[in-house]
Amino acid sequence: MIDNKNIKSEEEKLYEEYKKKLAELKKVKKENEAVGQVFTKGLLPLYVLYILSLGPSNGNEIAHQIGSHTNGLWIPSTGGIYPILKKLEKNDLVKGEWDDPKKKFQKIYTLTDEGEAEYLKKKKLLKNKIEEALEVFKVVYNDLYL
Repeated sequence: MIDNKNIKSEEEKLYEEYKKKLAELKKVKKENEAVGQVFTKGLLPLYVLYILSLGPSNGNEIAHQIGSHTNGLWIPSTGGIYPILKKLEKNDLVKGEWDDPKKKFQKIYTLTDEGEAEYLKKKKLLKNKIEEALEVFKVVYNDLYL
């Protein structure tokens, strides 16, 4: 004979375990997103300016170049690149022109003089902060893993 009371109790216990695991997974995902935002919000705009300082490019190629420069360790999505390019263009730091104005297939972005000045200014301002962050990461890495 099946004991419905025990089955119900087991179902409730399993459901509580499921909710707990789901909450843990959501927390891990949120932490991973926060780490990713350090790169995306902090370094990506500066790195986009750097890539454009090397020469004109489109959003897809910028993402590819970043991936190439970082040996595939950081490949930003074009969904993160294009909003940055639009903001940079709005602030006259880059100029975007269609490769074929009639077809509007892809926009090629070029660093403006203002963009070059901004890139050099930000690069200088962030150098010490990036060096400090690297030192902190080394200490934390050594404490946790060595």
